[in-house]
Parts: sequence; structure tokens; C-alpha cells
Amino acid sequence: MKKVLIVRGGWEGHFPIEATDSFIPFLIGEGFDVRLEGSTTIYADHEYMSTVNLIIQAITFGKLEDNEVEGLVASVKNGAGFVGWHGGVLASFGLSEKYLHMIGAIFVSHPGKIPSERTGDQSDWFVPHSYTITPSGKRHEITAGIEDFELTTEQYWLLHDPYMDILATTTQAKRAEDPWHEPVTSPAIWTRLWGEGKIFVMTAGHDLEVLNNDNVRKIIERGITWASKR
Repeated sequence: MKKVLIVRGGWEGHFPIEATDSFIPFLIGEGFDVRLEGSTTIYADHEYMSTVNLIIQAITFGKLEDNEVEGLVASVKNGAGFVGWHGGVLASFGLSEKYLHMIGAIFVSHPGKIPSERTGDQSDWFVPHSYTITPSGKRHEITAGIEDFELTTEQYWLLHDPYMDILATTTQAKRAEDPWHEPVTSPAIWTRLWGEGKIFVMTAGHDLEVLNNDNVRKIIERGITWASKR
């Protein structure tokens, strides 16, 4: 039976328990034996990590100890898939050089609404924006057949490296109030090969409403299937 390790926790504003729970029926239907962990200490168990087929991470903020990041990276290099979305991967472990090297990107901002339109609640950071499927994405099994789509949620601005197969992008507009001088495009969905392992990341996924969007759900489920195949 294929083994999937779900590591979840951190900031509760991204609903790590509810978000990952929502994928468990799909994982069981795909034949996975599901293990749930509430901290990254499991990553340091090298013997167990060597048996895992897939890792799903949903931890916003936090710190990885040296033996934990070593175990995680070794597991992926040896063939485990790694899947995550939004802050559960991209706003995690920002001080861990080896983790960031493996993921290839880090969240830096979600500019949100212009100041005159803000009301002081979480929706200040939710803006309508498009996800544009790239030529590579049109051919890839994760996003094939999916047209460009729009979400109203946080729009992630990332710092990233070029070693990724970008399946979709999102472009932050240049507005009169913004200090940047031109539109800025960030990867929104990508894959990455690391040793024998496969990595899939999507920037959308702030809450269950976003994760239950038909396109988002389909893409993440396909990403899980892709990453778990050696």
C-alpha cells in the first residue's frame, strides 16, 4: 500500500487541519495509507521517511531543525513526492536554506486592495486575479484541458529561481498607488524534480473556499497523483 505522510500545523489562519482533511477521502480512494502528524519532528525519523511515497505539507511559519530538514530532503531525493499549496509550503521555514533550495520559491507579499478600499478585515488582501496556463501547462497532465481561470483571494508575489516547470502564472497589476513600475508575474503552479522525487506546488489555497474551487481541487488532486508516481 502506498504511504502518504501529511504534516500539518503552524498558523491556524490557513486551516491546516480542515484543508488537509478535505483531501483524505481522495487519498484513500487512490489507495494511500494516510499518516497524520502535527509537527515536523517526524521528518527526523530517517527510517520511516525512507518508506514514504508522498509527503503533503501544510505548515505556515515555523522552523526546521537540521536533522528534520535533512530527513525531508533525503526522502524527496530518494523518490518521495512532495506536495503543498499556499503558505503551507511557501511561507514555511524561511530560514532553512536546504528547504528553500528544494522548493525553489518563497512568499514575499500579497499586496491586496489599495489602501482606500481596505476595511480592516482579512478581505483587504483578497483581490480578483487570473491564473494563466502556460504552454507547458497546456501539455502537462496536471493542468491539461484546464482553461485560464480567476479567483478572488490572496495573490502571491514570490521570489523564485528558474529551475521549475511553470504550469501557470499570475500577474500583479501596476496600479497608481503601487511603488513598483510595471506588472509583475509570478509562478502560480509548478513542478520540480529533485533527485528521484517530484515536487508540486500551487500558490492558491488560503482557505477551504479556495480549495473547493473546481479548478483548484482538480489541479491539486492531479498534482498528488503526478508527484506520487516514481
